[in-house]
Amino acid sequence: MIAATGRGQAEDKGETVDIVYTWVDDSFPGYRELLATHAGTAHDSNPNRTRDNLELLRYSLRSLDAHVPFARKIYLLSCRPQIPAWLDTDHPDLVVVHHDDIMAPEILPTFNSFAIVSHLAKLPGLSRTFLYFEDDMLAFSPLKLADFREPDGRAKAFLTGKASPVLAGLDPERASPWNLAMANANRLLEQRFGPGRRRYLAHGPQLIDAALFEEMCEEFREVIEATRASRFRAGHNVPPEYLYPHFAAESGHAHAVSPAETRRAMGYASLENFLPWTFAQLRYLEWAKPLAVTLNDSFGTAPNPRVVAHMRRTLERWFPVPSRFEKRG
Repeated sequence: MIAATGRGQAEDKGETVDIVYTWVDDSFPGYRELLATHAGTAHDSNPNRTRDNLELLRYSLRSLDAHVPFARKIYLLSCRPQIPAWLDTDHPDLVVVHHDDIMAPEILPTFNSFAIVSHLAKLPGLSRTFLYFEDDMLAFSPLKLADFREPDGRAKAFLTGKASPVLAGLDPERASPWNLAMANANRLLEQRFGPGRRRYLAHGPQLIDAALFEEMCEEFREVIEATRASRFRAGHNVPPEYLYPHFAAESGHAHAVSPAETRRAMGYASLENFLPWTFAQLRYLEWAKPLAVTLNDSFGTAPNPRVVAHMRRTLERWFPVPSRFEKRG
């Protein structure tokens, strides 16, 4: 077990960390056909998880330039040959890594975000501590590393006030793979640390210690390997992005903050086809000004063009200045 560190906030001065993104765009030629070849259920082919119709990654990178001065390198982990057409891959601060660079060939292609996230700490040259952004997350206010750490140096685990599911409370025939996998993670945590009420993880950027992340993968090697071998999310998987903050907190390397602090730090909007609902959520985020926001695609199979247009205008208003990672012209 890695010893808990006692690095205080004073040592954050001048420190930089890498930012890691996972990203996919199902409009790339051949991707939907490849997915359909392997998909077996409606969950497998849910476009909410693979669509990039809002170019949220573009605006997330703009938000980094606006609000995250401690970013060192930006890593983009994607399925080969996917790279956004607007991205300047020659920028010295950008590292593009494809799945086959760090994942075993026998588990590819994969459409399982759990499997992909379980490999984050294997990115070449990655800083020991890194900040993980999903591509639908934006830095919404000026950020400091201290926003993600306690004064004693432990990372903050941003958990909600709601208890997360356990396997005994789920119907395996009706529950989503996400909820089943989260409950499966709770089973492992209970075996390792004892019973307890474990809370949902808030949607938002997460500070990760790469060595501790790898220790977690080794601790739960059997289920991590099973997760990596699943081409799609499955109930016997675990979500590493949920398992890690709980593992870190319960092993003494992180502190689970209060639900109130989580609400202040991490904002969330479900982007749905009913324009008044989506509009109201965005206005609330503008009023609350959390540190980060997650804009979750809930459009289903047919996004409402009026909502998409409104979202495009809103994103451009929030972050109008192109980032250093965008091609000029």
